[in-house]
Amino acid sequence: MAVGRRAHDAAPGVFCRHSTAPMTTQIAVVIPCHRVGTQILGVLAGIGPEVAQIYVVDDCCPDHSGDLVERRCGDPRVRVLRHADNQGVGGAVMTGYAQAINDGAQVIVKIDGDGQMDPRLLMQIAAPILAGQADYTKGNRFYDLANIRRMPGVRLFGNAALSMMAKLSTGYWDIFDPTNGYTAIHAAVARRLPFDKISRRYFFETDLLFRLSTVRAVIVDVPMDAVYGAEVSGLKPAAVLGEFFVKHTRNFVKRIFYNYFLRDVTIASLELVCGLALLFFGITYGGYHWLGSLGTGVATPAGTVMLSALPVLSGLQLVLAFVNFDIAAVPKRPIHPALLGLHRLQVQAPG
Repeated sequence: MAVGRRAHDAAPGVFCRHSTAPMTTQIAVVIPCHRVGTQILGVLAGIGPEVAQIYVVDDCCPDHSGDLVERRCGDPRVRVLRHADNQGVGGAVMTGYAQAINDGAQVIVKIDGDGQMDPRLLMQIAAPILAGQADYTKGNRFYDLANIRRMPGVRLFGNAALSMMAKLSTGYWDIFDPTNGYTAIHAAVARRLPFDKISRRYFFETDLLFRLSTVRAVIVDVPMDAVYGAEVSGLKPAAVLGEFFVKHTRNFVKRIFYNYFLRDVTIASLELVCGLALLFFGITYGGYHWLGSLGTGVATPAGTVMLSALPVLSGLQLVLAFVNFDIAAVPKRPIHPALLGLHRLQVQAPG
């Protein structure tokens, strides 16, 4: 359970600016905090007047980040929410989402409190949503090849592998850098997400992408630079590849079943079933006769080889056709306008 209070009456030497600028679109910022130290103050100080509300979520932080913010930040927009138990970055973000939605935010931006994300990029991250072009946006540190050289090698390899797995499990073939935590979401879309089913630890960002795919949300990558300073990242991509692989596989199976067999059945569904069946038959039949040939020393007849090869080639062709269909099926039309209209009708409905 989370509790919160405003960060008013700051002590002398305040790091944070004050802002009472009027807002046409209610933008809120959520900052999960766990072992971020005083770096959170610099992040808060860098958030401009375009933001209406800032939620600092103290996820049972041993450094007592919430207390630090309340003591040293006098920005009236800042509200500290606290967890009695550590719930992970996902749990902290969803607590912030829920509070922002309840307070009437329209766009919710998530920034880490460790200083790796430049607060000045906030409007750049939110811009596609504000322009009605996306439901969810995320940073991508791989756009500028020159900046990639600054990224640690292990992290570079891990993120590349995780990105490929994320494409398969989420169906968003046009995005990269899935573990990037600089994100923005329209509140109408966030309201539709099953918070109780989303992973609360390091798989949160990728699992959120999977959940967004189930509601056909449009996601846009926004180029950004990463900042690597004295902070220590808790995510070690090389160490979590095995765990993430299992979770990606689970989400991949769910996505294929939901999209191609439960909600709808298309020609792509038949391509997948027939393709996998032909591949299985061709590989099994060919493997059986190959092993038999090894044991007897007798060459396999050409007809048997062809009876194995043709199903494999045909099956591979059908599977590739399915993948092409899946890539073309990436959502292109934002859903938040329709969700906003539905929400207004529900609010206006009597009773």
